[in-house]
Order: sequence, then structure tokens, then C-alpha cells
Amino acid sequence: MVILTLLVMLGVMILLAFFRSSIWGWLLAMVVFVFIAAIQSKLSADLFQVAMIVLAVLVAVLGVPSLRRLLVSSQILKIFRKTLPHISQTEQEALDAGTVWWDGDLFSGHPDWRKLLNYPKPTLSAAEQSFLDNETETLCAMLDDWDITHVRQDLPPQVWQYIKDNGFFGMIIPKEYGGLEFSALAHSAVVAKLASRSITASVTVMVPNSLGPAELLIRYGTSKQKEKYLRRLAQGKEIPCFALTGPFAGSDAGSIPDYGIVCYGEFNGQSNVLGMRVMWEKRYITLAPVATLLGLAFKLYDPDHLLGEQTKRGITLALIPADTPGVQVGRRHFPLNSAFQNGPTSGHGVFIPMEYIIGGMDHIGQGWRMLMECLAAGRSISLPACAIGGVKLAVRTCGAYSRVRKQFKLPIGKFEGVEEALARIGGNAYLMDAARVLTAAAVDMGERPSVISAIVKYHCTERARTVVNDAMDVHGGKGICLGPSNYLGRSHQQNPIAITVEGANILTRSLLIFGQGAIRSHPYVLKEIQAAQDSDKQRALRNFDAALLGHISLSLSNALRACFFGLTGGRGLSVPAGEETKCYYQQLTRCSAAFALAADVSMLILGGNLKRREKISARLGDVLSQLYLCSATLKRFEDDGRPAEDLPLLHWAIQDALYRIQAAFDGVLQNFPCRLSALLLRVLIFPRGKYLTPPSDELGHQVSVLLLQPGIARDRLTAGMYLPNDENDAVGALEAALHSTLRCEPLQARVNAAHKAGQFTVMNELMRIAEAHHKGYLNTEEAHLLERDYELQRKVIMVDDFAPEQLVTESNII
Repeated sequence: MVILTLLVMLGVMILLAFFRSSIWGWLLAMVVFVFIAAIQSKLSADLFQVAMIVLAVLVAVLGVPSLRRLLVSSQILKIFRKTLPHISQTEQEALDAGTVWWDGDLFSGHPDWRKLLNYPKPTLSAAEQSFLDNETETLCAMLDDWDITHVRQDLPPQVWQYIKDNGFFGMIIPKEYGGLEFSALAHSAVVAKLASRSITASVTVMVPNSLGPAELLIRYGTSKQKEKYLRRLAQGKEIPCFALTGPFAGSDAGSIPDYGIVCYGEFNGQSNVLGMRVMWEKRYITLAPVATLLGLAFKLYDPDHLLGEQTKRGITLALIPADTPGVQVGRRHFPLNSAFQNGPTSGHGVFIPMEYIIGGMDHIGQGWRMLMECLAAGRSISLPACAIGGVKLAVRTCGAYSRVRKQFKLPIGKFEGVEEALARIGGNAYLMDAARVLTAAAVDMGERPSVISAIVKYHCTERARTVVNDAMDVHGGKGICLGPSNYLGRSHQQNPIAITVEGANILTRSLLIFGQGAIRSHPYVLKEIQAAQDSDKQRALRNFDAALLGHISLSLSNALRACFFGLTGGRGLSVPAGEETKCYYQQLTRCSAAFALAADVSMLILGGNLKRREKISARLGDVLSQLYLCSATLKRFEDDGRPAEDLPLLHWAIQDALYRIQAAFDGVLQNFPCRLSALLLRVLIFPRGKYLTPPSDELGHQVSVLLLQPGIARDRLTAGMYLPNDENDAVGALEAALHSTLRCEPLQARVNAAHKAGQFTVMNELMRIAEAHHKGYLNTEEAHLLERDYELQRKVIMVDDFAPEQLVTESNII
């Protein structure tokens, strides 16, 4: 009877958890439990009456809205208002920017996987694919990265002209203004392909199509501004840059010292023109040294009240021609041997008319909101694409080099230590590209995913650093000697650039991903905050009460689901079909419920202090990030038609991410300041302990095998990168050497066997091939194949050398 009672109670709770019951469901469950307890324990009539009275009061207080608001919600609202951390205007505008997409499902603890999989497969249009296959391919073929980074420190003039003439600066500009009007996916694909050839070229193309004048004009510009500038930008007649960051204000936009004063002045020969006298000093501005059009962020003040009573008008954006009197461009910065144009700009008392404000006078003080809304989309595209371009190059070259390069008469890719690095390279590449594509697709569906943009920016650039570091280890001396034959060195040098820009990664991880997501993506927290800030007391209480009840019900549901599915490993959940992936959907659902629970407990216990507990926030952000990256990986596998050849990549990526989720949860619980809460969370999240493991050695071996030889999985993994056919090109020679090595292996084995049997008298490899031919072990064609194979191997293994004067010349001193 006891066991049956417990099973009934457990069943009721699980049903409530599954269906995210309202408060009435939980109250009904309490009534049922009291009756069961009374029957089971044979309570006396008096005790039963007391229990029922207490329960009736509880039901009345919680179940009758007017009583609940008066006695419970109003008191909680008072406490909530006191503990709610101060939110600055810039923080509020960042929270308001963008949209909630799949991150909302993950934050709820109830992700709807079928909704995710039903999103259409991201594809390029015929025009976009043609541009990628033709104009972008041609541009890649024009690029010599050693010449760009070592000799010129710039793109050659003919490359600049080709970029301008073929619309690379106008990919996001509508066709009505002469632009290409490409999708976010196409923009991403072009940048990724260029990045697989030259970071300098990819950044040069990326910036005008990312956060900057074109995007700001498209979204907020006046008709006159659009007509004046968009067509010229699309045609490459204007080169834009955007100046936000300064020496004393990087990630802290609220501290921008640059300012403008509303006043009257002389402009273009006209006197008494209403405008602003602007002072600024900006640093690290990409394209600033060559820009003809400067986007500028500054704080606007109106001390003489020429615009109204308000003195502080807020952050404002303006578009200023670079030849405006007083605009100064400083000498170039030199970011880690990358040659893209980057430098400072400043202005001292530069007078500009009001018509230079982007969007006109109606957008005075709206600058930070405008930037955040554009960044929510822009950050989703450019930097992840740039990162994946370099990663695909690493995948392709590491696999080929590990098969061609031999040590101890064995391809180095067959050594288990190298296998381990190759597995990380392949698995990370598969996951990163999936995240890039899914996020670009979200933008194309009209989303502006602010939290997800921070996730993909951080994790794509960080994993790119890991991949390139592994690639350098695989290549050894080949990787560290710079020169025309080195296809990895510059990528290794320049990785920290992406780590730094558009929000330094340390701050992105510790402040933005969870800090913004906890408010923005949570189903109820933002509603609670908005209610707490509402000046209408009755409406505030009504809305807060509704959000609070939903929040409590969701938290109870997630607590039970996290524990139950922690015990079962997610078994019993209805998830998309597929034996290869079913367990992953179940585990991720369990982790989503556990994450939602941990997030709620953290916000409840730490309150406003959570903002300052950056390590806790960062680890919670890690969980959310891995959940999103896994979602993208599973979506990719389904969209590709569930190819069996890709299963090792899928398994490695998901298993690695799940293990990282487990480690992040453990880090939160080990360091959670309230030990009682940490203990309770550990019981609910890890009822069976930590049983997830990283990818096995055997799985890593399977991934490495895919990289070591040509095949559809390898081609799919590196699709979209630039692959030169020229054997005089370092990457082209490596591809040729891989195919030659595989073709000649049986011939080489024949020669080696004869050599081992003492049939040859020479030691030199080429002479041995000639002797084998002479003695009949090889025919003429076979001998020629082995001779060519030897030359190709030598070509890809050798590194560049220089005379002293070649390394120190006037052309490469800045």
C-alpha cells in the first residue's frame, strides 16, 4: 500500500511537471496528497481537520487572485523591487534590443525540437551561389596572403578595385540602391570563403556589410540619406567605417567621452546653420585610414536648450564625410601582422549640420539602441563566418598533411597523439559551421537574436583558436616558419583579433550570454522586471502576479523533470525519431530543464549580486551556449539528410558538448555561495552522479580517418572554402600530394619490400626509384608516378627561407 501510494503521488507530480501545470494543478495535487496521507497514516479526526483547514487557507490565499495579490504577490513585489539591481539606460537598451528565438525554448526547460527541425533548410539562391562560385572564387584566386601581409601590408590596388567593382561592399544593400541584397547566409558564405584564403580580404569585405553606415542607413536612415549614400556605398565609391571604440571606452559604452554640443555655425558657406560641434578620439577603427565616410557615436548635449528643455540628449549617431574640415585620420594600427586597414580617427570642434544625424533629428539620443539592434544581427554573421573560414582551411590542410607527412615510416595522422588533435579539429569544425548556418538562417527569418549572437561570436572565435592551435601542433616546424608556403601562420597570429572585437570574449562570456539571457530569454523574468518598473500600481501588481505564478509553476515543473530525467537519462521523453540521435535529444531536454532550474535558483538566491558573480554567470552561460551549439549540430545533421558518413562528427561534437555542460553545472554547484541550495541542486541535477563522458578514443579515431583521405564527409565538412587547383599554390600542392600519396601507396609498398629484401644498392629515394625501374620492379609510368609523388611530398614538407634583406625592407616597415 505504501509503495502504491508513493507511485500514485509520483505519477501525479510527473504529469504536472510534463504539462507545466498552472497553480491550480499544484494546489489540487496538494489536496490529493493530504487525503492520501490521511488514509495511509490513519490520522485522527482532529488532525485531519487541522490539515484540511490549513490546506483550505492555502488554497484560498493562493487560488483566489484578489487574496493572493493582497497577501502574497504584493509583498514579494516589494522585496523584488528592493533587490532588483540598477539597470542603466545602456543596459536597458541592450536588453530591449533584438528578439528571443530558440534561446527562449532552451531557457524554458521545454525545448520543442520538432519546431526547430521544421524550420526550412538554409539555402542560397541561384544568384548568391553564382556569386560565391564566380566573383568570390575569382577574388580568392587574386589573393596572395604573404604578399599582402609581408610585402604590401595592404591589398593590391587591383584587388581593391575588383572588390569595389563587383559589389562586395554592397552585399546587404537593397537592389533598389544598386546593392546585391544578399541574405545573411550568403553574406556569411562569402566572408567564410574569403577567410579561408586571406583574413585581410575577409575583414575588408566584412566590415562594410556588418555593423556600420550601410546597415544603419538601411534600418534608420532618412529617404534623403539613403538616396545620397547607399548607391555610392554599393558601387564602392564610398568606403565606410564606424567609430565607436575609444581609448577610455571600450565595452563600457556609457563611458564614451566623445561629445557634441548643439549650436549654430557656418557650413558650406551658409551661416547660422543649426548643428553640432563634435569632439572625438577613437581607436581600433577598421577601414578608418582609407574611409571616405565616417559613422560616429558620441554623446550629444544641448546646454543652450536649442532643441528643448533637456540638456543631456544621449548617445547619438552621425554620418560624416571624411573630408569634412577638422576630421583627422591618424597613422595605422598594426593588428598582429594582419594588413587590413585599421587606425585612429579624431576630430576637435568639427561642426556638422543636424542632417548628418543618422535617421534625422527624431533619432537624437537613440544611438545606443540603434547600435544594439544592428549588433544583434551583425555579430551573428561576420565573426563566426571569419572564424569558420580559417577552421575549414585547418581541417583540409591538417588532414592532408597528416596523411602525406611520414615519421618512422608511418603517416603522422596514424599516431594516436595526432589522431586526438585531428578529432578535435574535425568535431569542432562540424559544430561551428552548424552554428554559423543556423544563426544566419535565423536572421534571414527576421530574427535579431541578441543572446544567440553573443553565443556564436564567443564560441566560434574561441573554438577557432583551439582548432588553429591544434593545427599548428600537427604541422610542427611547417607551421611556425612564415613564408609563401605557410598557410596557417597568419591565422594563428591573427586569431586574438576576433577574440577582441565586437565585445571582448571574456566579457561576452562572463557578462553578456547569461546576464542578458537570464532577463531577455527567460519566459517570465523580463515580465516581472517590467511589472516592477511600472508606475501604475494596480497594473504592476496584476502583471507581476501573473508572471510570478507562471514562474513558480515552471520552476516546480523543471525541478521535477530535471530530477526524474536525471535518473532515467531522459528516457521516456517524446523526441524526434532516429536511433542515432534520439538519446541526444533526450539528454539535451534533461539539461535544458536542469539549466532552467539552476538559473531560477541562482536568480532567487543571489538576486542583484548575480550580476557581480561573473564566474557563476559565465558557467551558466556555458550551459546555455552548449545547448544552442548542440541544437545547431542536430539541425545540421537532419538538414543534410542524416548522412551515415557524418555520424562520427555528429557523435564527437554532441558528446563533447554534453560533457562540457556537465562540467559547467559542476562548476556552478561547487562554487555556489549558498551551500544548502547547492546541495539541493546537485540532488536534482545529478541524481545519478556525473555519468557523462567525453568522446572516446575510438570515436576520435573515426573522426580522424575522415580527415585523412578524400571523401564526401571531408568535402561536406570543408564545403565553401577556397580550394586552388594550382600545384604552385601551397594548398593546391598539398591537395595534389594527398591524392598522389594514396595512389602511389601500393607502388611504394612494392619498392619498400624489395629494398628490405636487399635488392637495391642506393640509399637516395629518387635513385632507388630509378633502380627499381631499371630492375623491373616498376614500369615507366609507375616510376614517373613515384618520382612526381616524391617531388610533391618534398614541396609540401619544405619551408621557406630568406636572405636577410628579404625580411627587412622599406616596404614592410610601418
